[in-house]
Amino acid sequence: MSDFIPATEAEAGAIVRDHAARRAPLAVFGGNTRRGFGNAVAAEATLRSTGLSGIVAYNPGEMVMTVKAGTPVSVVEAALGEGGQMMAFEPADHRPLMATESEPTIGGVFAANVSGPRRFVAGAARDSLLGVRFVNGRGEIVKAGGRVMKNVTGLDLAKLMAGSHGTLGLITEVTFRAPPRPKTEETVVVSGLNDAEAAGIMAAVMALPVEVSGAAHLPLTVAWKFLGGSLPEGEATVLRIEGLPGSVEARAKKLSDAMGRMGGVNRLDTDSSSRLWREIRDVLPFADGTERPVWRVSMAPGIAHQLVAALRLEVGVDAFYDWQGGLVWLRMEAEPDGDLVRRFIHALGGGHATLLRASSTARAASASFQPQPEAVALLSRRVKESIDPDGIFNPGKMGP
Repeated sequence: MSDFIPATEAEAGAIVRDHAARRAPLAVFGGNTRRGFGNAVAAEATLRSTGLSGIVAYNPGEMVMTVKAGTPVSVVEAALGEGGQMMAFEPADHRPLMATESEPTIGGVFAANVSGPRRFVAGAARDSLLGVRFVNGRGEIVKAGGRVMKNVTGLDLAKLMAGSHGTLGLITEVTFRAPPRPKTEETVVVSGLNDAEAAGIMAAVMALPVEVSGAAHLPLTVAWKFLGGSLPEGEATVLRIEGLPGSVEARAKKLSDAMGRMGGVNRLDTDSSSRLWREIRDVLPFADGTERPVWRVSMAPGIAHQLVAALRLEVGVDAFYDWQGGLVWLRMEAEPDGDLVRRFIHALGGGHATLLRASSTARAASASFQPQPEAVALLSRRVKESIDPDGIFNPGKMGP
């Protein structure tokens, strides 16, 4: 298999035009840290963005960064850190979970719409994206908003590219918001709540004037795997507060006092809190070096625990909750059984289930992405045909 790593957009365009003329499929990716994800059809060659690297423009006063898509996330984070800013959506590092070793790229973050614990208050990666440049299926260099494309007039191309998983083109450059980084943080830990109780508590906390920026529940089976086993014993419902030191102290005390009657309450300092939320973000409990199926399920926060309870009765699963309970990370002990997972989700009011990790055999038997309603699937096909008319990009892999 050929591996193309263009150094310029023009070079990338020439490669795409050649493959489009022959209708030869291309596997598109950045660092490929989610290698194996999806139900992709075998491609003749790979097209990687890693040759397109470097920060194009960054003025902390404007709180906006423009960067080439192949730039390592670590480089972007270092530059933002020097400017006292951040990516508000906290992109996860999936290397431990997926057992990969390459370097994640900023283009890959937006192509997969990778969003971490702060998403439920700060939005997803696509909500921070202001602009994008990409090479479409004709080998043309497109700047989102800069030109009108047939059949997608009126659609936000930048938002379409975010979460497209390389099915619409090779992202070459992104421009995104970079808000100020909080000066400090603390996490309030409430111990001893079961899944249903934690869902109710997290919902109640969101109504309090304490501005929680992270809300997760770690059942007993996973809680001991965080912070090297140093969390208080038992289930842990964790609530993060960020901001200026005096404000964080006052709000953390108010929250601790409010939670005191619910169970045991402890507070984590800045360093422990930061480490904990990185481990939640990166799905640490399931980064076990195996191919046991891992599902990412998004549904209404108040009912997600019912899905886990139902699956525990049917099959062996382990789980924990992020986004105030609206994001469930599920690890199954046996085959992924997507039909069962999605049937239960539908019965509980709907949601999305994405199979992030599984063996190649299991992937062949279960759709990785949530099947789209007929009307949405039709629109997706029309967009795909307009931007990638010969269908050469990541064939068989469809975004959520």
